[in-house]
Amino acid sequence: MSGGFGGGGRVRSRFLIGLSVIAIVPFFFTTFAANVTVGQGALEFGQGSQQTIACDPTVFVALGEEWYSSPTPEDSTFGYFRVRSVTVANLDLVSCRNKKLRVRLISTAGQEIPIGSAPEARALQLVLPNEEVPSNTSDVTALRLTYLTSDGQAIAGTLAASAAISVTGTSIYDGSVLSPQNADVTYFLDPAATTVNINGQEVGRTTVETVNNAQSQP
Repeated sequence: MSGGFGGGGRVRSRFLIGLSVIAIVPFFFTTFAANVTVGQGALEFGQGSQQTIACDPTVFVALGEEWYSSPTPEDSTFGYFRVRSVTVANLDLVSCRNKKLRVRLISTAGQEIPIGSAPEARALQLVLPNEEVPSNTSDVTALRLTYLTSDGQAIAGTLAASAAISVTGTSIYDGSVLSPQNADVTYFLDPAATTVNINGQEVGRTTVETVNNAQSQP
């Protein structure tokens, strides 16, 4: 297990450029520092380094960001790069089958950032497929995608978020070939960009954790 402390983080940028006479809207991915819960402890690793969770010895985290226009009376061109997605990459779905997978965003001040349409939402959780040979899916009902409070309680209500599991194609993190043992799990915070628009500069790190899927738990 390597920590990568103090090293220069790798940043990958991918731009989807809309050809328009009035605007060019960039979209890119960046690797991000993550604080990853293992049992009762926590390990913090440097930007772009390997991450460790209980069911998989090595995963990576990447944030997808896109330009969000937010004009003010003083500046009609004002905007920022919003966090569009959080991807847990290189995840072994076979070893982690039927686990709950949670992600959180932590501010540069060390506080949990509201991550959903409900003000108390502090985490996004899905349940990984309980299959020997998992396949691509973006069915949020089957994935049981939900918001959680800080202490892990499920929040009822309408989701602004969506999610997808990819086991074919190439990883958005490093372009490696995807498979059930090397999958991308992506949380899209608010595809419509109507409610959840987090400024990427406010994010200091991410957290990723797996939880056993007991039916009595949320």
